[in-house]
Amino acid sequence: MKVGFLGPKATFTHLAVQSYFGDDIEQVAYSTIPQCIDAVAGGEIDFAVVPTENALEGSVNLTIDYLIHEQPLYIVGEIVSPIEQHFMVHPANKEKWEQVTRVYSHSHAIAQCHKFLHNTFKGITYDYATSTGAAAYYVSQHPEELVAAIANRLAAEEYGLEIVKPNIHDYHYNHTRFAIVHPSLDGKYPSSKMVSEKEKTTLMVTLPSDQSGALHQVLSAFTWRKLNLSKIESRPMKTGLGNYFFIIDIDMKVDEVLIPGAISELEALGCGVKLLGTYDAYMIKQGAEKEAK
Repeated sequence: MKVGFLGPKATFTHLAVQSYFGDDIEQVAYSTIPQCIDAVAGGEIDFAVVPTENALEGSVNLTIDYLIHEQPLYIVGEIVSPIEQHFMVHPANKEKWEQVTRVYSHSHAIAQCHKFLHNTFKGITYDYATSTGAAAYYVSQHPEELVAAIANRLAAEEYGLEIVKPNIHDYHYNHTRFAIVHPSLDGKYPSSKMVSEKEKTTLMVTLPSDQSGALHQVLSAFTWRKLNLSKIESRPMKTGLGNYFFIIDIDMKVDEVLIPGAISELEALGCGVKLLGTYDAYMIKQGAEKEAK
């Protein structure tokens, strides 16, 4: 079995893959999220693991929009991983790390470490990489440059970098949510290494046009059934200003009565409803990056 992830090796997505699937699979790295999703849709790999939301930076809009507008795959599992960001340099620059002229990492990682960077390196140049792993790889290949990477401990070990400042993230409760996607709604692969923390269902809902109070009616369909919504988020339909769809997360799997009843009520109101997934959610324990090899 093949599982794709946002590469190269030692990204946070790679850590999520190792924690969930273990070593009994073929792990395939892709340089971008769309390439990863396209590979699943095209049958090159069986599953893909892609980031969907960060506790500090919010939703990964590229993932959500690509799954909605380009490759309509299903979410068949969720992994929540703690994010621990470290400041690392090539060993040749260990003693000169305070003199670095550039910091290289994913835009979310740099944003998550704003306080440290602002207080330590005022005026420094930030360069954005496609992933934290790609940034670490670049630093490992350019010892002649006074450049640092922000990445996880696994990346430092993988690419032989020196962590000179650990845990530089602004907030300690920093987690990223990853979706396991597959072409079929029933394409499950239960983890043999992790225990499910909760059950979830994700819906995409579009509102009827020119109908006042439509969103209130949508929420009421869940409220009176006592269905707990853990997330509701709007995204543009890309068909014109003011046209949106809503992503709604429900804290239970699809049953025989409540969720089907809510969907039927929404459709009766003129809403468009699409089931994006009904699945188990898993949480990676703190410090897992130290254990992953």
